[in-house]
Amino acid sequence: MNITLTGSLGNIGQHLVRNLVAAGHKVTLISSSADRKAAIEQLGATAAIGSITDTAFLEQAFSDADAVFVMTPPNMGGQNIIEHTVNAGRSYATAIKNSGVKRVVMLSSVGADFEDGTGPITGLHHIEKLYSELEDVAVTYLRAGYFYTNYYNDIPMIQHAGILGSNFAADVKLPLVHPADIAQAAADALQQKTTGHDVRYIVSDYVTAADVASVFGEALGKTLPWVAFTDEQAMEGMTGAGLPEEMAGLYTEMGVAIRQGKLQSDFESKGAPQDGQIKIGDFAKEYASRF
Repeated sequence: MNITLTGSLGNIGQHLVRNLVAAGHKVTLISSSADRKAAIEQLGATAAIGSITDTAFLEQAFSDADAVFVMTPPNMGGQNIIEHTVNAGRSYATAIKNSGVKRVVMLSSVGADFEDGTGPITGLHHIEKLYSELEDVAVTYLRAGYFYTNYYNDIPMIQHAGILGSNFAADVKLPLVHPADIAQAAADALQQKTTGHDVRYIVSDYVTAADVASVFGEALGKTLPWVAFTDEQAMEGMTGAGLPEEMAGLYTEMGVAIRQGKLQSDFESKGAPQDGQIKIGDFAKEYASRF
């Protein structure tokens, strides 16, 4: 198969390229950075250098593909983030339609079933709707949990305050996923012949916030409590760490959705499937090595 991937050599892309090349497929990886070309080629893939907002470029990159994997960056600029995210999805949708691609796997998120109130995930909801309008295209919406690797952003909190926390309580359960498990799920989906549109959840573990803090603390050799912040404290902490105010507001809103159980509701209604292989204890070893 000829398979085109977006996402460059990020947390998912590096695993996904290796999986598909090893399976004997011809892989093209889109990146906005020409500096990544050599590294992409070393993995056995072809580099397509350009912007995901350039629809003509995307059409060309998709033109010979039997299947494509599409994802949008987690932070499309510091302002009008949802709008920019949806516009990127619109470019993808137009390129998919015009290039004649028949198989698409989209990286979405737990909580994308809601139209609003889920922070940055709101953009993915609207992109799912754009893809739902594609005719004669088989689309899998791969709704992933919260990336384990996002917890690397909390290392300064642990180092300076000796805590881990967010704006929800310690007993709230979190659907978590390792990027390598997402890559495996995406590779499997891309190679499947299917019709219509379907939603699949990819979650590696489903544990409480207290469990996350406890497992990380054990791996780090320290007692690490989970602290529930107010929404105001969460905003202040993120903006104080340099996050743009708009993005901090979106993450705070996502925390509210987690706190209310809204974000996890459809995932739970489907039986809370945990198909990923890398559990929180496995990732804690990686985490400790980066601490």
